[in-house]
Amino acid sequence: MARRRKAREVVVQMLYQADVNPDIDAQTVRRMIGDRLNDEALSRFGWELFAGVMECRPELDRLIEQQAENWSLHRMAPTDRNVLRLGAFELQHTGTPHRVVIDEAIELARKFGSDQSAPFVNGILDRLVPDDKRAVDGRES
Repeated sequence: MARRRKAREVVVQMLYQADVNPDIDAQTVRRMIGDRLNDEALSRFGWELFAGVMECRPELDRLIEQQAENWSLHRMAPTDRNVLRLGAFELQHTGTPHRVVIDEAIELARKFGSDQSAPFVNGILDRLVPDDKRAVDGRES
């Protein structure tokens, strides 16, 4: 799990970079992911997460804003916003168990955010778990 956590950390950093510097090109991001991870399989995993979030960003932002009571995306800390985007993408578009997604997002929020980031991220992502995923993950416990 530690290897994938490192990939997620790099992805959050690249999402942050794309958020504050929207003119950054995809090849630069892909190269930076590869340089930081220095492992082909991990780089591929990181790139797939980054590209998936960027492709689905309007949908993810809409879902996050629907669940973030009294918060709009532009008012959120950029680190929280991008941890939420990554977590929402993994919940909605991957087979990663929802408990793993939320646990990883909480750790990212603790590492990159403020003292309030982890509970904020936890609360929003918990509301974004698809019912079918929650049912499947629940049977695996």
